[in-house]
Amino acid sequence: MLGAMPPKAKNTAADHVLAPCSLLVGQEELLVDRAVRQVVDAARTEDADTDVRELAPGELQPGTLAELTSPSLFAERKVVVVRQAQDLSADTVKDVKAYLVAPAEEITLVLAHAGGAKGKGLLDAARKAGAREVPCAKVTRPADRLAFVRGEFRAIGRSATPEACQALVDAIGSDLRELASACAQLTADVEGTIDEAVVGRYYTGRAEASSFTVADRAVEGRAAEALETLRWALATGVAPVLVTSALAQGVRAIGKLASAPGGMRPGDLARELGMPPWKIDRVRQQMRGWNADGVSVALRAVAEADAAVKGGGYDPAYALEKAVVTIARAARSR
Repeated sequence: MLGAMPPKAKNTAADHVLAPCSLLVGQEELLVDRAVRQVVDAARTEDADTDVRELAPGELQPGTLAELTSPSLFAERKVVVVRQAQDLSADTVKDVKAYLVAPAEEITLVLAHAGGAKGKGLLDAARKAGAREVPCAKVTRPADRLAFVRGEFRAIGRSATPEACQALVDAIGSDLRELASACAQLTADVEGTIDEAVVGRYYTGRAEASSFTVADRAVEGRAAEALETLRWALATGVAPVLVTSALAQGVRAIGKLASAPGGMRPGDLARELGMPPWKIDRVRQQMRGWNADGVSVALRAVAEADAAVKGGGYDPAYALEKAVVTIARAARSR
């Protein structure tokens, strides 16, 4: 029988969502908006009549904060949100710094700050005052976007395979709002586990996704699936040159990883090959079955297809199909 769980430690005021001050640091608007909404929702859970004021830098003049946070006859709870706090005037920053030293009860101040050198004095003052800090930095690394998608599905309470998450990132790109919207749409429309096939049905119509899916299937030796995806991509308007480009990248990645020095740490290997770590993991799985001769054959096939789709052949679709079959066979040459 399991022993009783130890009592959970209470959060300090600085850790609590309704801390006197929340500092949102970064320029990812979706994350900033969510952090603001979290504070507002928590405040309205405590008091449904919470007064919420959102202010741009130009709207917060010297004296305005004191006015907004002065005691009320009705002792109402307030949330005061200041956007782009790094752009506040010097006099207003003095007011905010003074307030941070002695915050008012029942008031939650939310400062959204870009996090750079501009307005750093306010940033430092908020941190020194023990503000609850929420990171909202831009998500630039592919691995972080993948983690974001996984987190979205977990937050919704749905299961998605790793391949489905990667396919969604490949299809949507770097816009977090679009990624979040896509996760919400898939979970609303699809029952059960969300897999790569489901993502393909909804999003493979995007040129980037379908061309790279063709390449992935080809270098994995899955000729039938690669051909099916290729025909679908061409039928939905994907330019043949995008497909040859994706095929070239896929085969070159196999060659680069196969010829890389052994024993390198993942981070060093990523820098050496110019690939993000997540892609190295994917290519390492794809390169099973490949040998040096197979890479050479595949590169020649891609070069011939590229020439054909750029005017050197009469039937670009046939040239691409031939290249896909050749690459898939080369993937099983070992």
